[in-house]
Amino acid sequence: MLDLVVRGNLVTPTGVVRGGYLSVAAGKIVGTGVNDPGAARERVILDEALVFPGAVDAQVHSRSQKDREDFRFSTRAAAAGGVTTIVDMPYDEGLLVCDRQSVEIKAADIAKQAHVDVALYGTIRPADGVSKIAEQVEAGVCAFKFSTFGTDPERFPRIPPLLMSQAFTEVAKSGLASGVHNENEEIVKALIAKMKTSGRTDYLAHGETHTPLSELLAIAEIYEIGAFTGCRAHVVHCSLGRGIEICESYKRQGYDSSVEVCIHYLMFDEDNTVRQKEGLAKGNPPIRALPEKERLWKFLASGAVDIVSTDHVAWSLERKSNPDMLANSAGGPSLEVLVPALIKGCIDRDVDLAVAARVLSLNPARHFRLASKGALRAGCDADFSIIDPTLEPWRVANSQTVSDWSLYDEMLLPQIKRTYLRGELIWNGERVLNEAGAGRFIKPSAW
Repeated sequence: MLDLVVRGNLVTPTGVVRGGYLSVAAGKIVGTGVNDPGAARERVILDEALVFPGAVDAQVHSRSQKDREDFRFSTRAAAAGGVTTIVDMPYDEGLLVCDRQSVEIKAADIAKQAHVDVALYGTIRPADGVSKIAEQVEAGVCAFKFSTFGTDPERFPRIPPLLMSQAFTEVAKSGLASGVHNENEEIVKALIAKMKTSGRTDYLAHGETHTPLSELLAIAEIYEIGAFTGCRAHVVHCSLGRGIEICESYKRQGYDSSVEVCIHYLMFDEDNTVRQKEGLAKGNPPIRALPEKERLWKFLASGAVDIVSTDHVAWSLERKSNPDMLANSAGGPSLEVLVPALIKGCIDRDVDLAVAARVLSLNPARHFRLASKGALRAGCDADFSIIDPTLEPWRVANSQTVSDWSLYDEMLLPQIKRTYLRGELIWNGERVLNEAGAGRFIKPSAW
């Protein structure tokens, strides 16, 4: 007998199967289709609801602020948002994940704290060169993260071009991808110095120092190093349509290049959100002007965007509310709203929901070689959410993270009514049901 049968509108990478059935046994998907698969220990019939494949958030910073958020909170938020796997960045405050030992320390914390599955990025410390890349691959990282722009010499260091090319060459041996933060350090730092001299602190100051040119030069550098070394090159947060065009040009030339857009670039703009919210809306790269946001939606609808992620980080409010725009930390919490926000945006713009299934689930699972994730497909882990498309206010007061602020507070969004991890109900629309440690550290495998 099957463990679970769900009926609803199944969102797949090729379209929506209306009134479709999803069957589950032993934590795995048995099959999908329009025919009733028969008896099961539990049946969930919700004909108007969306059944969405478990999202894989490709960019999460669970531990950027020490003694604040950890996996207990970030993965609770993920469960509440229909995200069943997070890919955590290596830039933890007090623990740069750059060798076997740091990977193993972080994996041990996942085993004690996580409510959903967690995969890990690795990186390098510039002083080590590429000497510790292979041991991180053996320890189970699913990709490597580097940056063309440094915000801290230890926690978030810049990797200069020559060392970047050496790192790409070493990563290429594993078949994993190299994801890179895409801003040109020389331009940004020169403009920041000039802005500080001028005394300006207004909401436009950040965007005017982190210019489109600084982002585009970095993007071109990343893809060209990938082409030169044979490494899979990935831009982790593109805020510009021109950046996607550059990626497309490398794809046409036959290079394994990919591009990721963060959800806040699709939902917000400088003209409205940044002007009103100031430091709360600061990000690196910045949220751009309204016409740029609309260009990103056109590229998303066309299939040119590979992944949509959050870049989630739950900074405390005092690190986001400085009247000096440049003094605030970059980024913000968004794990709980990634899936409903993108679904709402797709519905509003008449974009096929299959696009959302690709960029939130299938594509990131493939990108990181997480073979059992990302699709409502027989043999995959039974990871999925049930979503009521009726719009209701999302309130930060009900958040599962440690954050007491959000750009999405009071936004009308679809509702995540249930989330399942390997066939187990872990979110019932009100609270997280599974124990900390039920989530697993997952490693890449052949796709």
